[in-house]
Amino acid sequence: MRMKKRIVAAALALMATPQLVDAHHSYAMFDMTRQVDLKAKVVQFKWTNPHAWLTVEVKDANGAPVTWNVEMNSPNNLMLLGWKRSTLKPGDDVIMTVHPLKGDKAGGSFMSVTLANGTKING
Repeated sequence: MRMKKRIVAAALALMATPQLVDAHHSYAMFDMTRQVDLKAKVVQFKWTNPHAWLTVEVKDANGAPVTWNVEMNSPNNLMLLGWKRSTLKPGDDVIMTVHPLKGDKAGGSFMSVTLANGTKING
C-alpha cells in the first residue's frame, strides 16, 4: 500500500510540474501590446538555460549604435522550432521582431527573426 501512495504522489507532482515551470517567469517588464521591428546586427547569441539571449546592435534615429538585449525561449523549445546553436552568429544582419521593454529601455522579448536570406524563424 505504501508503494501505491508513493506512485500516486509522484504522478501528482509530475502533473503539477508544467504549471510550476510556466509560473516561474513574468512578462510584466515587456509591453506585450506592442511589437517592434528592429534592423539589427548580431553581437552575441547565448544558447543558455533557462532562456537563450540575443544581443544586437541597432542604430537609433541619429545613426548611433544602441545595444539591445533580447530574452528568448529556452534552447529546448527553440530546437523544436528549428533553431540550432549556430543559427545566429556575430555580425549577421537581421530584422528582429520583439515585444519591447516598458519605458525607454533597449531590450525586449523575442518574437521572430528574419535572416539576410529572407528566412523567417519564430521563437
